[in-house]
Amino acid sequence: MKDIVILGSTGSIGTQTLDVVRHNRDRFRVVGLTCRSHKDLMMSQAKEFGVPEENCFVTSGTPEETAKRLIEAATLQCDLVVNALMGMRGLEPTYHALMNGTDVALANKETLVAGGSVIMDLVKRTGRKLLPIDSEHSAIFQCLEGNRDRKVKKILLTCSGGPFRGRKRSQLTTVTREEALKHPRWDMGAKITIDSATLMNKGLEVIEAKWLFDVEPENIQVLVHPQSIVHSGVEFMDNSVLCQLGVPDMRIPISLALGYPERLDNPDRELDFFTEGSNLTFEKPDLETFKCLGLAFFAAGEGGSSPVVMNAANEVLVQRFLEGRIGFLEMQDKLWDTVHAHKAVKDLTLEDILSIDKETRERV
Repeated sequence: MKDIVILGSTGSIGTQTLDVVRHNRDRFRVVGLTCRSHKDLMMSQAKEFGVPEENCFVTSGTPEETAKRLIEAATLQCDLVVNALMGMRGLEPTYHALMNGTDVALANKETLVAGGSVIMDLVKRTGRKLLPIDSEHSAIFQCLEGNRDRKVKKILLTCSGGPFRGRKRSQLTTVTREEALKHPRWDMGAKITIDSATLMNKGLEVIEAKWLFDVEPENIQVLVHPQSIVHSGVEFMDNSVLCQLGVPDMRIPISLALGYPERLDNPDRELDFFTEGSNLTFEKPDLETFKCLGLAFFAAGEGGSSPVVMNAANEVLVQRFLEGRIGFLEMQDKLWDTVHAHKAVKDLTLEDILSIDKETRERV
């Protein structure tokens, strides 16, 4: 029996994590929950899974109050913290969970995008596990199982292409919020869906992969794969390629992270190779139209504070787009200008990262 805490239990990843627990009640016990605003849903979850009320945290206060409550939840006595939070507020609870000697199942991109060096150093020092939940990183993680001592030539990171795959920049000048929120394959929150439309989501995953798998950005190749059946792969030095395939269902990588090193029974549908898997295609990403992906490679290469600035500015600009205050292409252009105007600072502490993040948000 594993005791787990879910940070962000009412969001997409959080609710799907509880689906996995629901099918495996003999293996997992939920001992802590957090939500940002959907308190009634969280308390309903707490009642269903027997979570004590004092271990349920609403994190809708000031940034300082939010950080305090998330850290308190992340350091509850448990075997695994599932970080399903959105945005930079996910960094500190990841840090403190690891410091507390607890393994972390990570769906929060910003933890590694902004704090990769600090977090991975902490993983090495504490010996704790950082288990990826993103379908792409979970796929790479699975391909590397049993191959950790074999030299990797290339990480192959797949990408659905988002709702505007195949369009040119001139065709995106009048994109609306509603159009950008219609993802062709995945059901996700608004921020991640917009990031998928700009390909920034894949750019963030490039930086995550750099830290998770200790590879340089030039050894990461993004493949646009609209069917979302091949979830990513690894090419080794002998040019052999291992990939992980499956239906586009986040409960599969979630169940792997929860049950690791075991695999859990899955009562849902299997991949049908004669329909869904019969015509798999791959394309090069269009970096001229979707500038955010190229920008992420640039920030990853610069290192230090560049990814922190990129991530912070992107969060602000996405929110402005969702509010109807800027256009779709403005997000990319303003982000490009912000990152290229920044001179990277190296050797950051956690406090440095949080300070740069705050200052960037205020400036943008």
